[in-house]
Amino acid sequence: MMTAIRSFLFMLAFYSGSLIFVLWAMTFAWTSPLTIQRTATQWSHYHRWCVQHLLGQKVVVEGDLPIGPYLYIIKHESMFETIDMLSLFDRPAIGAKRELFDIPLWGGIARRYGLIPIERAAGASALRTLRAEAKDRIAQGRAICLFPEGTRVPHGESPPLKSGFAGLYSLLGLPVVPIAIDSGRVSPRGKFMKRPGIITYKVGDIVPVGLDRREAEARVHAAINALN
Repeated sequence: MMTAIRSFLFMLAFYSGSLIFVLWAMTFAWTSPLTIQRTATQWSHYHRWCVQHLLGQKVVVEGDLPIGPYLYIIKHESMFETIDMLSLFDRPAIGAKRELFDIPLWGGIARRYGLIPIERAAGASALRTLRAEAKDRIAQGRAICLFPEGTRVPHGESPPLKSGFAGLYSLLGLPVVPIAIDSGRVSPRGKFMKRPGIITYKVGDIVPVGLDRREAEARVHAAINALN
């Protein structure tokens, strides 16, 4: 019963609060991108507060998270990490499905914030566009974050990485920081009930530039699934 009450209070507080942040961002959608980025960061901090104080979930980072020109590859189990990335990093440029940018109002805000659209089924030309967008964000001093599984997966499952990771790894020439997360244990995909507990980020060993595709993918795949 207490879990259900916590989950209801979280949904009520987070989504009503999110509406305020969205309306505020819309007000400044065509002004400074920095204003939108700051608003998005505040929204993420609000989400983290709701997670900790309403759901009773504690967030822990295991290992040292290096900050710099890296490609951050993150396990994807829940909505939690898609929002929490903005608390974990400073104005991260996150790769998102291209179709999300077609959502009225939200798509425009996402573009102004600096999310990077990803064409899942596209080829070399899309990768070149993705590389140009990523290089632009790196020049702004922002982290590049990617969820290489393409969608949220249940905790314990480890599907193969999407082909876009290898292409981006090769094109960007950046070392990779793989990060595992077990958010699906307490906040499973598509479930109303969210349980109290610990959400852990586990930072893996840096994958250096210049490895062949199979070795780079194998290292990253193993690291992001370390909490399974």
